[in-house]
Amino acid sequence: MKKISIRPIVDGLVEGPALVSPIAISFFGGIDPKTGKIIDSENPLNGQSIADKIFVFPKGKGSTVGSYIIYGLRVNGVAPLAFIANIAETIVIAGAILAEIPLVDQPEEDVVSFIKTDDYIKLNTQKRIISKK
Repeated sequence: MKKISIRPIVDGLVEGPALVSPIAISFFGGIDPKTGKIIDSENPLNGQSIADKIFVFPKGKGSTVGSYIIYGLRVNGVAPLAFIANIAETIVIAGAILAEIPLVDQPEEDVVSFIKTDDYIKLNTQKRIISKK
């Protein structure tokens, strides 16, 4: 099992399958808050759902409304298990805090290179590590 260290932002201990976006994501206009599906036509994951996955992405982008989209994912029961980002900016941080979704960033390696879609990931913010089988 390979491990890398991270910076915890919203605490949590979760494990599950990863869904990895190779490009930055805008939650407002990029994710449907009712279904959890990626609706950004420029994202190669278009049509896939982030619900019940550990969603991995390089960074967020876009409108501050994205924080409320993240919260909407939780309210609608289609939230991801956790977020792992190379860089978590204020939009993603605020949304993860509101929705109580574990969030980490600043990994010692690029997470988009380290983690692949369908990898089984364990996230432990107390130990400040993510690991994959």
